[in-house]
Amino acid sequence: MAPNSSAPHTPERPGTPVIPGFAHRRVEVAEGVALHAAVGGAGRPIVLLHGFPQTHLMWRHVAADLAADHTVICPDLRGYGASDKPAATGPAVYAKRTMAADVVALARALGHERFALAGHDRGALVAFRAGLDHPGAISHLACLDVLPTPDMWDVLHGRDAAVGFHLYLMAQPPGLPERLIAADADAFFGHFLDLWAEDPAAVPPAVRAAYLEACRNAVPSIVADYRASATVDADDDLADRAAGNRLRMPVTVLQQDWGAALGYDAAGLWRAWAPDLRHATVDCGHFMAEEAPGRVAAELRWLLAR
Repeated sequence: MAPNSSAPHTPERPGTPVIPGFAHRRVEVAEGVALHAAVGGAGRPIVLLHGFPQTHLMWRHVAADLAADHTVICPDLRGYGASDKPAATGPAVYAKRTMAADVVALARALGHERFALAGHDRGALVAFRAGLDHPGAISHLACLDVLPTPDMWDVLHGRDAAVGFHLYLMAQPPGLPERLIAADADAFFGHFLDLWAEDPAAVPPAVRAAYLEACRNAVPSIVADYRASATVDADDDLADRAAGNRLRMPVTVLQQDWGAALGYDAAGLWRAWAPDLRHATVDCGHFMAEEAPGRVAAELRWLLAR
């Protein structure tokens, strides 16, 4: 398959949950790396990037809503879900810069040179990097429940940093983190699904099982993604900060009330990166696209109308 080509694709296992009405594509985005994506709707395009420990299925409610008047593209990130999981032969393989280039190549292969982009958690970090590296391609940007990487590391300190223990675990050199997590992957990834969901019913059993299976089969690549955030991703973001590079497009950030919990100004941290910013607090758990899909869809529509 030639780079940037695409082909119809079906979920890897019969019975896997899907986004109703969406077709599945497998798109080569780099040499030897193809992404699985669910695509639906028609109109101005928006790409939705999932977080951890999830797949594109986390957008199932929001995607169906937006598909009424937008082309909606929901990929599994490199290293996640049904997308390819190249070996982490160096830090660049799972750098957000590399993953952002994947997303731009995916959209172009599907016929979209310019598109809106929204990401949650890990996907928000990819979206953030895409906004910095590819401002001509990204018309609008939304980041859900995350901080830019250098700010994240800066605000975690003392006992409060215990909430991010997984960040420190997966930042360790290759070997030990992968072995520890793989020893009981379902318990590890299930811990976050349980801890971070204010409404457990928002992730029904079939979807939870799909998330756990996907993560169980992707331990090395998920760890490599997180390891990059402690190394090359932080370095790339700090270089942009020093150079004065900022997000040029309209930006919406939706978060839980992290600032009150951890003692910092979340909106202020984001405004330093995004001069044209709407920052809003959402009253739900971390998985806001599943716990408050109506609010998230409405915020994305408001962003797209700007």
